[in-house]
Amino acid sequence: METKSYKVEGMTCGHCVAAVKGEIDKVAGVSQVDVDLETKLVVVSGEKLDDAEIFNAVDEAGYEAQLV
Repeated sequence: METKSYKVEGMTCGHCVAAVKGEIDKVAGVSQVDVDLETKLVVVSGEKLDDAEIFNAVDEAGYEAQLV
């Protein structure tokens, strides 16, 4: 299992967090997603995580992610 961290700017509320988490949860190989609204940090755990797929999922939620 691997863990990666991403910075996601623009999240302002619990709905934002739920949207980002929900989209990332759909990505193949993802087993856990933790989103911290205060720090804008998203920590994703799983097998063979693909950054491009994570970026696309965050984009679907209406935000932009950067690998930390």
